[in-house]
Amino acid sequence: MVISSSNFTFAERIESLKAGTLAGISLFLTFGAIAFGNNLIGHSWESLANLEIKTLGWNILFQGAIAFISGFLFGVTYRYIIRQDRNPHLKSGAVMAFGSVRGLGQIDVGLKSGATFIDLWPLMVLGIESVVAFAIVAVILELAINQKWVQPFSSSPNQN
Repeated sequence: MVISSSNFTFAERIESLKAGTLAGISLFLTFGAIAFGNNLIGHSWESLANLEIKTLGWNILFQGAIAFISGFLFGVTYRYIIRQDRNPHLKSGAVMAFGSVRGLGQIDVGLKSGATFIDLWPLMVLGIESVVAFAIVAVILELAINQKWVQPFSSSPNQN
């Protein structure tokens, strides 16, 4: 019989699943709200017209699925990063890391598709939106942890 001192008990995995699912749904809904806002703003400002969603089809469903998966991974990772520590640098660092990777990825794809310097404005807006979206998800996760809907990851294997 192998004795493990791992903190990854079944209960911890369930809590991670809860955190990931909550974060995935939250980012999916945040993405939807931002896309709706972009459609409203795109009509008003010509320089942001590229942010508009022209058709509701597979493209938007695929983007929503990516948002859900990104949010799920963020939720699980955020729970492990913060543990029971209340260090605000860990929390903001997680938000900036995930938001920056998503935002910079969007900027990179835009640049590879032939965007010019003038086209950078909408791409930078997408990058900022990504950081804001993950910040919203972090607030929702913090609320869930404070309300005891999701338990923080315990630092000791004996704390279950």
